[in-house]
Amino acid sequence: MARWLPRSTDLTRFCQKLNRVKTLEDDMMETSFNRCLSTVDLTLLGIGGMVGSGLYVLTGTVAKEIAGPAVIVSFIIAGFASLLAALCYAEFGARVPKTGSAYMFTYVSVGEIWAFLIGWNVLLEYMIGGAAVARAWSGYLDSIFNHQVKNFTETHVGTWQVPFLARYPDFLAAAILLVATAFISFGAKVSSWLNHVFSAVSMGVILFILVMGFVLAQPKNWSAQEGGFAPYGLSGIMAGTATCFYAFVGFDVIAASSEEARNPQRAVPRAIAFSLGLATGAYILVSVVLTLMVPWHTLDPDSALADAFYRRGYAWAGFLVAAGSICAMNTVLLSNLFSLPRIVYAMAEDGLFFRVFSRVHPRTQVPVVGIVVFGLLMALLALVFDLEALVQFLSIGTLLAYTFVAASIIVLRFQQQKGSVSTTAAGGQPDPEPREGPSAGELKEYESFSDKLQLVDRDKSKEHREPGQLKAAFEPYLEFLSDFYPGEVVTVAVVTLMVSAICLCSILVFGNTHLHLPTWSYSLLLVLFSLGFLLSLFLIWAHEQQRNTQTFQIPLVPLSPALSIVLNIYLMLKLSYMTWLRFAVWLLLGLLVYFGYGIWHSKENLREPRPQRVSARYVVFPSGSLEERVQPVQPSSQPAPALPDTDTEDCKR
Repeated sequence: MARWLPRSTDLTRFCQKLNRVKTLEDDMMETSFNRCLSTVDLTLLGIGGMVGSGLYVLTGTVAKEIAGPAVIVSFIIAGFASLLAALCYAEFGARVPKTGSAYMFTYVSVGEIWAFLIGWNVLLEYMIGGAAVARAWSGYLDSIFNHQVKNFTETHVGTWQVPFLARYPDFLAAAILLVATAFISFGAKVSSWLNHVFSAVSMGVILFILVMGFVLAQPKNWSAQEGGFAPYGLSGIMAGTATCFYAFVGFDVIAASSEEARNPQRAVPRAIAFSLGLATGAYILVSVVLTLMVPWHTLDPDSALADAFYRRGYAWAGFLVAAGSICAMNTVLLSNLFSLPRIVYAMAEDGLFFRVFSRVHPRTQVPVVGIVVFGLLMALLALVFDLEALVQFLSIGTLLAYTFVAASIIVLRFQQQKGSVSTTAAGGQPDPEPREGPSAGELKEYESFSDKLQLVDRDKSKEHREPGQLKAAFEPYLEFLSDFYPGEVVTVAVVTLMVSAICLCSILVFGNTHLHLPTWSYSLLLVLFSLGFLLSLFLIWAHEQQRNTQTFQIPLVPLSPALSIVLNIYLMLKLSYMTWLRFAVWLLLGLLVYFGYGIWHSKENLREPRPQRVSARYVVFPSGSLEERVQPVQPSSQPAPALPDTDTEDCKR
């Protein structure tokens, strides 16, 4: 039986395969795409992804059913929470200007299997999101014409009563997706121009809503007679924040487009900041005018803005609101269809997904195969499937991506920059793979095949501190941590931080409801997991981090990413158990794809050298230097060459 069990070396090698990170090219500006997008283009793409139908529907729904006029505070808190995640994307987009968004960011810092699962979830998120917006667009347009399209379809095509299928096929939703797919396939510049047109109309309508809304505003609608400003209290504000948070999930289209930006180091952070700021301002101001125009408890959740103007005697304004809503939904469709094929391209280019999707059209310079295939799949979803039960799946995929990107920021910030120190191999030739670490004059640690051989113990306080090493100020108190390889303690602390955050949020969400914990155990667990979280945060902060002034860096690391992690995990745990069940099924399908195809065709797998047995000798000199001579062991059929005479010399005494 023992011979059938895997050896420890095989298990170690397998785990290393799962957690290998992507090797970036020396020139990250080199691409097969067309770098033609400016800061304005990226900003409008981000606004288009965030300011969609939610502005016209979500504001009224949250105001009436969850928070009242305090929906304004909910949007402010949600905007700040989104800013934490957006800043993480901004730093990665500037440092790694490659398409792929959260998938790419996870691949270069955390590991391959985690990156694949993030990309796999983002694929379904974009497909369901695009199809759901297309059906909403179809229903909104059809309602303007008294549902003539729906009545015609039900009369001449018929209706279905099948689980998971829509009541009738939505040909209008499928048609708009096919038209959008055709425009996206013409190239990034055409897509950007089309987004400009729809965004301009949408922002013009928003400006009209704000001007007319403030003219028609009545402050008495916030008075105590109408229920007050926060009728549902703090719990209503926080519940509204959880709902409003999903209104800002579209900014990742900017990170996905960084490989087509002219100057991504400057354009990506600025575009994310501008678009998030404008979107947050639009949501807040529209919420103000909406709740001031009419009493919040009389709002129509399905068409709050149009109904508010109608009740104030401006029925004609409803047509402008409808036009703005349709244009806003068009920008969201373009955003989804623009991002999805590029993430698929990034996965296929790395060998983790089918290579056919990595083909780029030579003239339009876009991944046309991915655009056409996933555009057709999205149209099929919108045509026949009932997407209402799957919409919550969008939330879990987005929040999981945000969580891993925030964790990746911490890991990457405390890693040594590869190739930062050049070394010289024997014979005076440059080493093709420069080692990281202090300069030669300050060497204290020499790496053998175990990566842990230490020969000389020198005064560490005088050494140059590399990223991932313990800060000199904490060395007298945490000296035992200095024995670890740079970055090891930080990696373990990040894992501990995430586990503590999961436990802490689980107690907050389920402690009083599902677990029915007594007060003393509830408080004790909160204290213990909070201490674990804070201790992990302190251990990370006690190490040196990279100081790069050439590209944007998120401030207050590791505090900012850690807060983002806690918030994202808390919101994920608030989702229904059916969402988690569907999520688990989709993850299992993803693992089948990865272990059946991705792990074998990964470019990193092809880069790995074949295992070769080696023999090594070390000669230690009194000065503390180390001379290493390595000779490959030849197969038994070939005699091993004799060592030169210099290899047999004695150690100097």
